[in-house]
Amino acid sequence: MNVIPVELAGLRVTLDQLHYQRLRPEQSPGRPHSFIYYLSIHNDSDVSVTIRGRKWVVTHGDGTQLTVEGDGVVGETPVIQPGEKFSYNSRHVIGTRTAVAEGAYLGLDALGRRVIVRIPKFRLVVPAGA
Repeated sequence: MNVIPVELAGLRVTLDQLHYQRLRPEQSPGRPHSFIYYLSIHNDSDVSVTIRGRKWVVTHGDGTQLTVEGDGVVGETPVIQPGEKFSYNSRHVIGTRTAVAEGAYLGLDALGRRVIVRIPKFRLVVPAGA
């Protein structure tokens, strides 16, 4: 039986920074646009939460989608105590001039409940002249 994760009140994600970086053709053939993002997972609930996995969906300007799923967050399975946050940075590399990124983190709280926290949508837009 599959247990559907619940959204835990007080668990939220913020986009702290987003930076554009143009890549050289040999760095990423066909995908020259790199966006470095800085996110924080805030735990304002009253139980600790362990983040066990993530899922990203990136919708490119041409309508194609890339789905990325995996264990942990940047190679870690952080335990976030009440009142604390876990911050990290990573990147999305795209071949179109615009895209939208969104997703979710999946975890387990101290009471054994499977929880989900949504990553708010954010737009990836190549700056004019880049």
